[in-house]
Amino acid sequence: PVMATLEELDEAALMLILTEPKHALVKQYARLFEMEGVQLEIRDDALREISRKAMERKTGARGLRTIMEQVLLDTMYDLPSMDHVSKVVIDASVINGENKPFLIYERIEKQAVAAD
Repeated sequence: PVMATLEELDEAALMLILTEPKHALVKQYARLFEMEGVQLEIRDDALREISRKAMERKTGARGLRTIMEQVLLDTMYDLPSMDHVSKVVIDASVINGENKPFLIYERIEKQAVAAD
C-alpha cells in the first residue's frame, strides 16, 4: 500500500482551483450562463468567501462545486423565463445568503412611433 500525507489547501489554492484550470468551476458556470445569453461575473470577494466556506466545512476542493451550485442553481433555473437579463453578478453577500444574485438588465430602447 502507498501512504501519503495530505495537507489542507489554503484559501489561495482553492481560489486558483476555482479559476485557473482549463475546466475550472467558474469557467464551467460562465459557459452555462452564456448558453442563456447571460454573462456571469463572480467577484473576487465571492471567490474568497466560497474558498473560506469550503475550508470551514473541511471539504476542500470537492466542496467548491456544492457551494457554487447552492448559490447559482435557482438563478440558472429561473433565467430561461426571464427577459432582458444581460448579466448576473455574484459577490460575497450572495455567497453568505445576505442577498440574491444581482441581475443586470439590458437597456431596451423604446421605439417612437411617428404619429404623422
